[in-house]
Amino acid sequence: MLKFLDPLRDLDFLGVLIRMIGACLCGAVVGLERSAKNRPAGFRTHILVCMGAAVAAMTGAYLFVGLKLPADISRISSQVISGLGFIGAGTIIVTRKLTIKGLTTAAGLWTTGIVGLAAGSGYYELALLGTALILLCETAFGKVASKIREDPQFLVEILYNEKNSLDSVLRFCKDERMSIVNLKIHTLEDDEADYAAQVTLRGNLSQAEALKRIRVMPGIVAVVGI
Repeated sequence: MLKFLDPLRDLDFLGVLIRMIGACLCGAVVGLERSAKNRPAGFRTHILVCMGAAVAAMTGAYLFVGLKLPADISRISSQVISGLGFIGAGTIIVTRKLTIKGLTTAAGLWTTGIVGLAAGSGYYELALLGTALILLCETAFGKVASKIREDPQFLVEILYNEKNSLDSVLRFCKDERMSIVNLKIHTLEDDEADYAAQVTLRGNLSQAEALKRIRVMPGIVAVVGI
């Protein structure tokens, strides 16, 4: 703890003003980076979340310290953390290619809210450190994450007659350590096939190799990449 900041930890007007300004600046710094990348939660959203969390933290402290009420300081903060999850969920988007976007923004928004709780509690050192680390994760670490090799993901449609045929495909995926990201099955009114399954796969096999291996399985009428 930095001793020279101790006079600013009191819940007087100056202390409250510094906490609000600190929360505003922390949210603004993170929000600027998100706005620069055209993310759904940007500059103003991060400021409001951070400031709102700071107000909640100070309100809990004031009820207990200032008004001497039997209030649980941590309860208000815990409700803020839970509520931030719903706000962050609004920034998560599932694209047509079944990829998920917005998780980093949602996580950053949630963490920025907790930084606001730290600022509102007068823990300035933690608020500043948290802001710096959020920026580090969303900027420098983003370049590192882009270089991490990911297994390919692709969508295939399988036409078959017997239900056991799909079991063989799923067993094959398990043996090849391929993840089944999504699976949709529907019946067909077709002379050639009774069922169709759309399977989103992720693993170390290419789409061409997976199609080749699945095509020769018993009961499979046809398999195509989508």
